[in-house]
Amino acid sequence: MTDPLLQLHGDVLAAMRRGPRNFAKLAFALADDEEPADTDQGDFRDRVAAAGAGDGLTALWHRTLTGWDLAEQADWSTSPPRTDERRADAYDRLGFDTTLRKVLDHAVPVFKEPGPTIISTTPTWWYSRDTAAVRSFYWSAYEQLLRRKGWSDAAVAGLDEASHAVVERLADPTRPDAYGARGLVVGYVQSGKTANFTGVTAKAIDAGYRLVIVLGGTLNLLRGQTQRRLDMELIGQENILRGADPADPEALIGVDYQDDEDWPEKFVSHRDRPSVLGAFDIERLTTRDDDYKSLATGIRALEFDKQIRTQPLYAPDNLHRAAARVMVVKKNKSVLSKLIKDLKKIGGPLLSEIPTLIIDDESDQASVNTTDPKKWEEGKVTRTAINGQISQLLGLLPRAQYVGYTATPFANVFVDPGDGDDIFPRDFLISLPRPTGYMGVQDFHDLDRTDESAAGSAERAHVRGIYDDAHGDRLAEALDAFILTGALKLYRASHDPSLEGHFRHHTMLVHESVRMAEHADLALRISSMWHQAGYTSQEGHSRLEALFTSDFLPFADDGLRTPASYEELRPHVARARQLINSGGTPVLVVNGDTERDYDQPDLDFDRTPNVWKILVGGTKLSRGFTVEGLTVTYYRRRTQQADTLMQMGRWFGFRPGYRDLVRLYIGRAEPAGKTRTVDLYEAFEAICRDEETFRAQLTRYATLVDGKPQVTPAQIPPLVSQHLSWLKPSARNKMFNAELVEIRSPGEWVEPTAYPTAPADLRHNAEVWRPVLDLLGAGPITLRRNASAGGDGFEAQVGTLDHEELLKVLCDLRWSVPSQFSPHLESLLSTGEGSEGIDDWLVVLPRQTSSRRIEASLLGSAPLSLAHRSRRRGDLFGAIGEPKHREAALRIARASDAASRSGDETLQSLAGDRRGVVVLYPVVEEKPPVLSPTGAIAPEHLVMTFGLVAPGSSSAPKRNLVRFRTVDSTRRDFAIIERGTDGS
Repeated sequence: MTDPLLQLHGDVLAAMRRGPRNFAKLAFALADDEEPADTDQGDFRDRVAAAGAGDGLTALWHRTLTGWDLAEQADWSTSPPRTDERRADAYDRLGFDTTLRKVLDHAVPVFKEPGPTIISTTPTWWYSRDTAAVRSFYWSAYEQLLRRKGWSDAAVAGLDEASHAVVERLADPTRPDAYGARGLVVGYVQSGKTANFTGVTAKAIDAGYRLVIVLGGTLNLLRGQTQRRLDMELIGQENILRGADPADPEALIGVDYQDDEDWPEKFVSHRDRPSVLGAFDIERLTTRDDDYKSLATGIRALEFDKQIRTQPLYAPDNLHRAAARVMVVKKNKSVLSKLIKDLKKIGGPLLSEIPTLIIDDESDQASVNTTDPKKWEEGKVTRTAINGQISQLLGLLPRAQYVGYTATPFANVFVDPGDGDDIFPRDFLISLPRPTGYMGVQDFHDLDRTDESAAGSAERAHVRGIYDDAHGDRLAEALDAFILTGALKLYRASHDPSLEGHFRHHTMLVHESVRMAEHADLALRISSMWHQAGYTSQEGHSRLEALFTSDFLPFADDGLRTPASYEELRPHVARARQLINSGGTPVLVVNGDTERDYDQPDLDFDRTPNVWKILVGGTKLSRGFTVEGLTVTYYRRRTQQADTLMQMGRWFGFRPGYRDLVRLYIGRAEPAGKTRTVDLYEAFEAICRDEETFRAQLTRYATLVDGKPQVTPAQIPPLVSQHLSWLKPSARNKMFNAELVEIRSPGEWVEPTAYPTAPADLRHNAEVWRPVLDLLGAGPITLRRNASAGGDGFEAQVGTLDHEELLKVLCDLRWSVPSQFSPHLESLLSTGEGSEGIDDWLVVLPRQTSSRRIEASLLGSAPLSLAHRSRRRGDLFGAIGEPKHREAALRIARASDAASRSGDETLQSLAGDRRGVVVLYPVVEEKPPVLSPTGAIAPEHLVMTFGLVAPGSSSAPKRNLVRFRTVDSTRRDFAIIERGTDGS
């Protein structure tokens, strides 16, 4: 049955490839009738207003309006993307009335989610939205599949934008001269990077890339997962069958996925061979179970049919008619050797014509060259096996584009930029936004928490220690939590069948050690504890009821169905126990160095209907391997490497329908040597803070200034070293050829954390700040964090300090890591006069008002409110400033914004257009601090910390926010930094 209104709107919007135009005029021109009723805005409005889920017309306008919302380059609008103003410009050009605008805004809200952060060299614009729309066969099929899987319009639009951003930075596959771009895409741990590179692959082959090599992990298990995902969501049934009759059992012998319970229903269907439909086929050079062995049909497998034999393959007339080849290859020396050997047989002339895309999943694993440069002979680069083979692939395929994917990018950005044959992301680095529905660091760590003695809301909801005083080791409690959360999933699914797919798998991860012998002992211990837990006895039910009441009811999500009492849940406990016991054991050990250690039917999340198991393992459960349905984690494994530790955070990911049930039991005092202990929760938090800060820095520097990038990928290493001063380049002693000199942060909160520990340095800093304390008024005033009269306020003493005087103070301070604050200080020193100057600073000293407050005088000063803070990583503190103090300071420093100061007389009296804000925190690390009988504190026991916000006047609009200084003028193209062990 045809839909005339949808067909007309599709034709009209297809004619708007360069942006919105008057809809009615185009509709009249394209309609068959002289007075077409379908052009009436009232019919359109009523259709959208009454539309339900899956309405094709609403989906069409969602894609169109969202595309216009996101467009970075819009000749038809001067408004920035992702704003109501941009949407209004589109409506104006369409000629839509106010009523229709309101209906569309309700059905298709303006897409304001943050997009990918892009750091790149001068971008190329060969791959426009118009170009993508003309050739979109595989992307359209993938997009439709995602919508059928339940992806929201916003999620699909976000993936569309992020994958487009990658493809447009590859080389044009039809360009006459060969160029191989090198890039890196940074996601979050278990955040859907595979979905992004599937989208990139779809768009790239639509655009003309004809050979795709996916490096999919170091195990067949991981490679097979990636192969299946691409086959299911991109390549599709018809390309897998290759003409075989799906109704003929004999024709299906040897065809992939005949034993897969998702075949064919969940595999994308193109309805016929794509080549028959006017597109092109995809030939698979690897299968689910078979890694690359050799070109199945010999050299001919990469011989492409050319329409015009006198022209190269990359000529448009040839390229867009040729079939694409896709292979998913394990990062294994012998496998890659076979591939390289076969490519060498084909020879340079043919290979030089093939536009190729190489996607390296988990690109910081095995791919990076970790040999020691000091051991290289006569300056010749020595490479590790996999790195050398990737380098050979790139050399054999001059039109190959390399795109690495990782959640831990630091090893990749420390690759030598001067090594032209290596995988340094010289052309682009793209940081993907945190996806909607993703459960990440903010859900487990309260990053703004300053009271170290109390757990924050995220920690209270999800994090538990390994021991408690009453019960000792809490492993038994974790097992109780596992069966309890399984029962809660079954309860929710019984009331909402749509959740059944999300609850197909239910797992617990126990990660204590890297040693395989210990895994076996631990699995035996867990199995014994499980069978002795008495889950069918009254004692067992009483224990589960107590845990449910104390640990799950208080944190239940109000938007999800939760039983009011354990009695409602009890019938589901038996079924949960049955599912966990299926196969004869509740525990699976996942470790080993051979493939057979992972070839366990009970661990196959694709082919096994329900995996409800407790998984015990080590490194092999840490990277690339997705533990489906993970709900309870018991974690005690230590490591010295930040990226390794981050990859072990398997509890990050998507938890639809059970976010509130996730529990992390983590070691808070794990032995590290004979006398020292390590808080693993704090270790994760420290890494997460640095990664979040790094991502925020990239976002700030991604804005072009006069059409040019502020930062290129080659200048990323100095930024990394600023935030991860303890993390060295992986197994190499490289220098990078630029020094980070200046970071300009007008209107942004800057909070140094690298304060000294030596008593003499602490006294020195206290003496430097002491004259400033005399400038503070005796009587406190009340400052508010927002303009609301009922906003969270606090008392503070305030005073003003001339800009030059503050510079003297800041220049005289001592630090444990001077390089952490020096780029910010440089920006204050270089602030120009005139319109870019700073007149003075408002000094704010918050006062505690609680009955537990501690006050002390410093070197004869009036009493000061002391704040207790802890160093979280070496000499570095965690969060120092409190959110309400930061927000009040930001409001004052941004007072030129009328909305910020509206209705706040105190703020208006304190603010100035050229005035910054400094918030002082006299910090003690001991609790309680040692005070003299007269109430004084020795300066050796006090850390004078601060945060500041420079006014907007301190930076011209078109001035770079970051500045580098080249160390070696003969190598200006390479960004290098070398710092001493003291950070200087």
